Amino acid sequence: MVLDLTQSGIEIHCMRDLTRGGLASALNEIALGANLGIHIDESLIPVKEDLQGACEILGFDPLYVANEGRFVVILPEQESQKGLEIMRSHSLGKDAGLIGKVTDENSSLVTMQSKIGATRVVDMLSGQQLPRIC
Repeated sequence: MVLDLTQSGIEIHCMRDLTRGGLASALNEIALGANLGIHIDESLIPVKEDLQGACEILGFDPLYVANEGRFVVILPEQESQKGLEIMRSHSLGKDAGLIGKVTDENSSLVTMQSKIGATRVVDMLSGQQLPRIC
């Protein structure tokens, strides 16, 4: 899937693995490095129901859970649909989705529109990460 994206001619601004620190950490590192804001929509982030339930029981936020084999890619807005088509054409990318946008607002911050409509800052992971099992 990554090879197909890189060979498609799409202008890829950034691509990050989510294994360590999850989606929240990767997006914070990107926002900080680019000195731009990133705004995501919680309702657009594909979190499987069983994972959501386990996180609720254990007190974890799914945004910070390691996602082995997953990645986030930042593309120009006009190329986002082509990128989604490429990713969704693979069995492991069938749930790929557009979850947010890069913005000039809130420089170096990641913000999220929650499912209940509030906007919050998504901070860098603090404290201990979950240990890798593999």
